[in-house]
Amino acid sequence: MNTSEKHKRLTFKYVLQGLMVIIGGVIAAYGLETVLIPNRVSDGGVTGISIVGSQLFGLPLGVLIAALNIPFIWLGYKQIGKSFAVLSIIGIASLAIGTVNMHHIPAIIEGDTLLVTVVGGIILGLGMGLALRNGGALDGIDMLAVLLSRSLPFGTSDLILFLNIFVFIFVSTVFGLQGAFLSAIAYYIASKVIHIVEEGLSGSKTFQIITTHPELMVETIRERLGRSATYKEAYGGFSHEKFKEITCVINRLEETKLKEIINEIDSKAFVTVYDVAEVKGGNFIKHNIN
Repeated sequence: MNTSEKHKRLTFKYVLQGLMVIIGGVIAAYGLETVLIPNRVSDGGVTGISIVGSQLFGLPLGVLIAALNIPFIWLGYKQIGKSFAVLSIIGIASLAIGTVNMHHIPAIIEGDTLLVTVVGGIILGLGMGLALRNGGALDGIDMLAVLLSRSLPFGTSDLILFLNIFVFIFVSTVFGLQGAFLSAIAYYIASKVIHIVEEGLSGSKTFQIITTHPELMVETIRERLGRSATYKEAYGGFSHEKFKEITCVINRLEETKLKEIINEIDSKAFVTVYDVAEVKGGNFIKHNIN
């Protein structure tokens, strides 16, 4: 492949990423303006602060979202990189413009608090997840949590939760205690949807299996799932017994089937399961099932 073709492919890739980030911002704006905000439910992070500020001071939500995210975009540029910052600018701009243009659209759900939090959280998570999957972000609080985690003895997820506690306390000053609780529930649902969108339903899992029938287990996994597995010699810390530990990487949709296979062959097998963020290279291919 020559330099010109590589440049064209990279250009196409960045344009496609930018388009998907824009779509994510528009989807998130739709969830805010047609589900959450009309029912006095907020989001977390900078967007949640912007919603409260808009209610208190009568300023356009889009203006506050854009203004309050500026320092976080700079933080993202310094800590993560230029492409992330550019895509985040595109995403936040699309979210801000989307909220302005959709502000007068009638609410699609009214009154049913459970339905509001679930539907609103799903739509919001879909939009934010789409942006994150394509290299951008719609909210700056995650960037702040990443930076703080480098100097404090806490994980990023713990800091995100901690920072959002203050956001929802702030939300309660405008939407009341019930509104703050509903906002927290919607935010939790959105975070789960973001995880699914980022990793996909085909995200991978690693199974480590200790069984008295390792050869039969591996052969059955290969026959029924079309997946290969590897052996690793291990020794029991108490019994000092030598045995074979099986490691197998599968996608999420195959998890139930693998558990059935393990239970069928050795119901007393010792099994540990890990989420896998990414699988690249090697022999992670699905063979034909006999």
